[in-house]
Amino acid sequence: MNKQKMYRWVIYCFGALGGLLFGYDTGVISGALLFIKKDMGLTPFLEGLVVSGVLIGALIGAAFSGPVADKYGRKKTIIILGVLFTIGAIGTAISPNVHTLIAFRIELGIAVGGASGIVPLYLAEMAPANIRGKVSSLNTIMNALGIFMAYLVNYMFAASENWHWMLGLAVIPSILLMLGMFFMPESPRWLWQNVGEDEARKVLSLTRYSHQVEEEIRSIMQVKAEKKVNLKLLFAPGLRSILFIGIGIAVFQQIIGTNTIIYYTPTILSTAGFGSTAAIAGTIGIGVFNILFTILGMLLIDKIGRKKLLLIGNIGMTIALGTLGVGMVWVEVPVWLLLTCLSLFIVAYSASWGMVVWVILGEIFPMNVRGVAMGVASTALWLSNIVISMSFPVLVEAVGVGVLFLTYAVIGICAFLFVMKYVPETKGRTLEEIELEIAFKNKQAVS
Repeated sequence: MNKQKMYRWVIYCFGALGGLLFGYDTGVISGALLFIKKDMGLTPFLEGLVVSGVLIGALIGAAFSGPVADKYGRKKTIIILGVLFTIGAIGTAISPNVHTLIAFRIELGIAVGGASGIVPLYLAEMAPANIRGKVSSLNTIMNALGIFMAYLVNYMFAASENWHWMLGLAVIPSILLMLGMFFMPESPRWLWQNVGEDEARKVLSLTRYSHQVEEEIRSIMQVKAEKKVNLKLLFAPGLRSILFIGIGIAVFQQIIGTNTIIYYTPTILSTAGFGSTAAIAGTIGIGVFNILFTILGMLLIDKIGRKKLLLIGNIGMTIALGTLGVGMVWVEVPVWLLLTCLSLFIVAYSASWGMVVWVILGEIFPMNVRGVAMGVASTALWLSNIVISMSFPVLVEAVGVGVLFLTYAVIGICAFLFVMKYVPETKGRTLEEIELEIAFKNKQAVS
């Protein structure tokens, strides 16, 4: 590997560290909560606030990070998120009472929500078109790695019941992100729009060969980028359809059944004959599955395309949910089939919807509204996450988890049809080519 290629991947990996923190901070609470409940004597209501504090903060972070990134740059925004991650890790680890813990969980959530939108955006704008899918999916691989690390740390400190270390160890990658990004370049698209062509050209030359730089400069020049943007512009006729696609795939990613599977996994494993400790340890195996098949998706995304990967993954997820639902409502299916369906869902989701949605969101929005639009789509995603998280226990009690699985299978069919009809294929094209194609289709639809 030559020096330029190595430096290029250093840039991508440092940018994607925000995804690792996103995964760690959302995954670590599952193990830490067992011991926080004992130490602080949490009521069910306070327990819910400790868990959902990150979701509440993420909603705020997703909403505001986009406009901040458009005004001050992607690099500075990620550095700010690194500071917030560091404060949150330290604050939650040393919290003396539940109210302080909840406050820092919300603060941490702001960083998580911001990272969920800005990291894929930064990676998409930094990468050449021919490997952009692979580079953008680094965010999801880091996210999966973060979740896996959280499961391992939980397991390591379970015997000592030391939840302070579980939460506090996130400070290591957060400091790496914060300091490392000082040495990383700004997005060339943001520089082009806010500083000038010369600065943008310098950054492009770091991650592209000379002929690619010229091709991309010509491509960027074809797109007229306005410096100032407001929320009203985002809902103008030409942009409304793109925002509809972005919000649609973001919401479907959350309501397609992912959270149901994650929440119900220990119960399914217990049903299969595992003890409680073994069922929790089984989440480590799920973490490994998640990483491996996210890597598989990364290898496939620039070969078979985003749209096909979403559709193939959607079929596997819907079959798994439907079979689980039937097995729990009408027909008693063998344990091995339950485990197979659980594995199929995780494999299909990790290689498709868990990764591809973030890649597409970083690609489809026009340059002059990209940060704001990403913020709106991320906000819709986190709002859906909150609704699912809050309604899941109530719905399980009201209708049973089997009926829920069947409901999510139906939603999966709707998601399949939505992708078929509305989502464009973005494989192998520059961000500007994607923007021009969508603009052309919008003009045809209007005329």
